Amino acid sequence: MKAEVDKDTCIGCGLCPSVCPSVFDMGDDGKAESVVDTVPSDDEDSAKEAESSCPVNAISVS
Repeated sequence: MKAEVDKDTCIGCGLCPSVCPSVFDMGDDGKAESVVDTVPSDDEDSAKEAESSCPVNAISVS
């Protein structure tokens, strides 16, 4: 499973790293980014929660 952030859509609200800090972090540009190549199986549920919680739908987890 991979997690990706569309930086053009991201508004930098910080919700995704608060929901799933092992997969998402805020970059130097103030936008969210995925910090792993593959989502660890233990974090799949929280990564999906971050995806569904994103207010601008900038995250895709698949």
